[in-house]
Amino acid sequence: MSHEIERMALSRYLDDRHLKRTRQREAILEVFLEVTGHISSEELVQRVRARHPHIGFTTVYRTMKIFCEAGLAIERSFEDGVTRFEIPHEHHDHLVCVRCGRIVEFECSMIESAQDRIAGEYGFRLLRHRHELYGHCRDCQEE
Repeated sequence: MSHEIERMALSRYLDDRHLKRTRQREAILEVFLEVTGHISSEELVQRVRARHPHIGFTTVYRTMKIFCEAGLAIERSFEDGVTRFEIPHEHHDHLVCVRCGRIVEFECSMIESAQDRIAGEYGFRLLRHRHELYGHCRDCQEE
C-alpha cells in the first residue's frame, strides 16, 4: 500500500509545527501502517529495528506521540498498563483477555443506542467514550 494520504497528513502536521521531516519518522510510519489491530511500543520497536537497526526505542516512542497528535495513531492503555497503538478507524469497543492479553474489537448498535439514551436521560451530551470489557477469551477458558 502506498499510504500517501497518511504521509501527506504527517508532512502537513510537521510543517504546521515547524518540525523536521526525517527518514526515521518515515520509516516508523511505514512500519506502523502495516500493523493490524493493536501494537505495543515494544513490539513496534522490534518491527522497526528489524528493518532499521539504527532506530532506537526513544525515537519510536517520541514519533508515536507525534503520530497521535497528528491523528495518525491512537494510544490505548488497558488494565495491564502496557501502552498500545492502533490506526484510527471506525468506532469500536474492546474485549480484553486478562490472562493472555488478546484484544478483540467489536461493534454493537444496542450498546451505542443505550449509551445515547442513558446520556439523554441525564441531560448529558456525549463527546466520546471507551468501552472495554475484561475477562478470559475462549482459549484461556479451556486451559
